[in-house]
Amino acid sequence: MRFLIDEKSRAFVLLTVMPLFFSSNLIIGRAAVEAVEPWTLAFLRWTLAFAVLLPFAMPGISRNAHIFLRHRGLIAIMGFLGMWICGAGVYFALRFTTATNGTLIYTSSPVLILLLEWIFRGRRIAPREIIGIVLAIAGVVTIVVKGSLSVLLGLDLNAGDLVFALAALSWAVYSVLLKRPEFTGVPTLSLFAVLAFAGAVSLLPFTALEIAVTERFPESLPAWSSIAGIALVSSVLAFSCFQYGVKVLGPATTGVFMYLLPPYGVMMAVVFLGEDLELYHLSGFVLIMAGLVLATAPVALVRRVIALLPLPTAR
Repeated sequence: MRFLIDEKSRAFVLLTVMPLFFSSNLIIGRAAVEAVEPWTLAFLRWTLAFAVLLPFAMPGISRNAHIFLRHRGLIAIMGFLGMWICGAGVYFALRFTTATNGTLIYTSSPVLILLLEWIFRGRRIAPREIIGIVLAIAGVVTIVVKGSLSVLLGLDLNAGDLVFALAALSWAVYSVLLKRPEFTGVPTLSLFAVLAFAGAVSLLPFTALEIAVTERFPESLPAWSSIAGIALVSSVLAFSCFQYGVKVLGPATTGVFMYLLPPYGVMMAVVFLGEDLELYHLSGFVLIMAGLVLATAPVALVRRVIALLPLPTAR
């Protein structure tokens, strides 16, 4: 007997595992940087992802070639932000910090998007969003300084954590640029493929220099397995599930599932990488998640949660 599942149920199932796909980038990447140099890893990741996407994206690329050529400068900038900084930069940072730190810091991107839209687009920010932004940033600071005031005052900060903070800001800028009207009519898959190509191009000269200096290029099966995993699982599968969710359930519902990124990512870092979960991680996690939900959750969802809270009774 054939098992049938409707489209909405399928979307919910895919969105449940989608955060695992996204989080796997830092988990696989943390292990991969031991065998593969960061710029080489990022270049191979996006080159392979582009090769996988191209057959499906080619019709849309051909129809919208004039748009891509007209805005090639913007596409180059987005490729640098999304694939150079958030690719090679992240893998470089993982040599100095943990996947747990990186996952939690990276989670602050949505609240940074709100700030950027307020600064550059005049977006009105509601009081609850302001509180959420403050809480999320406080959570990031808590993780970066390891919950220690002496670390903050002495500026004894981890370089990897700072690079992750830069990557979170870079991803926020990339996400804001994705909303520009120039790309409104372009199929998402085609735009993603073009951006993956632009990212690979921006990474190429640095990869060539890295290989020349280090004289290292992945040769072992485990190294190439990590590269394939990042390209297929963390890039193609993660993005495809996200887009399917947006198509079937809408962006608001799909966005809620992104709140699973931190618990999934931290859980995998502890289980697969053996990383320690410290008290400052938990404190930062609570602050970031509270701020993220408060700042980005749909208003109707926030009101529904508040309505469920027990109210004090008058005596």
